[in-house]
Amino acid sequence: MSERLEKKGGELLPPCCRPSRHGSRLLKRGFDIAAAGLGLAVLALPLLAVALWVKLDSPGPVFFRQVRVGRNGTLFRIHKFRTMQVDTERHGQLTVGADSRVTGAGRLLRKTKLDELPQLIDVLCGDMSLVGPRPEVPKYVAHYPDEVRDIVLSVRPGITDWASIKMIDENEILGRAEDPERAYIEQVLPAKLAYYVRYAESHSLFEDVRIIVATLARIVNR
Repeated sequence: MSERLEKKGGELLPPCCRPSRHGSRLLKRGFDIAAAGLGLAVLALPLLAVALWVKLDSPGPVFFRQVRVGRNGTLFRIHKFRTMQVDTERHGQLTVGADSRVTGAGRLLRKTKLDELPQLIDVLCGDMSLVGPRPEVPKYVAHYPDEVRDIVLSVRPGITDWASIKMIDENEILGRAEDPERAYIEQVLPAKLAYYVRYAESHSLFEDVRIIVATLARIVNR
């Protein structure tokens, strides 16, 4: 059964914040299913190789399953290749600079963003989209201003978006901050939310394709 974030007032999202064109939503969902299904089929062997590498590199499961906030406040467990030692979240949910908790395999997976590829499973399941605001943990969603939260959570979260591209070295930025937690809440998060709101209010399939191409180009050129 789906869990939901508690909110003040009536329904979670006001009608004005919901996508107005049913056909556009169906087109986006159809594109997500087709692309994610094709991606998993084509990448099956490389993904299995990465999974084996993660397993042999350090003790623990292949996947990192963390609770994130999805569309309309629904909570789900995201799929990512595990890049940290087991049970390190108790020391904080932010990855800061050259974090000692990151495994040998994890360093390369994070740099190349290969750790994000299992989220194609979440796209097929309907918890995520290929493109959309990155899904946050409940702890940081609680810092969203109410009106911003309504808009951002009106769309499915995505594997990539403009914020992911523009702020690809976020953990290095936090590594230079005296108080990474405060820097994330007061500086990084508001910058991300500006991108999220812009996307939620004006996204299109053409824009999704542009973001996917820009993401691949940014990763290749790092």
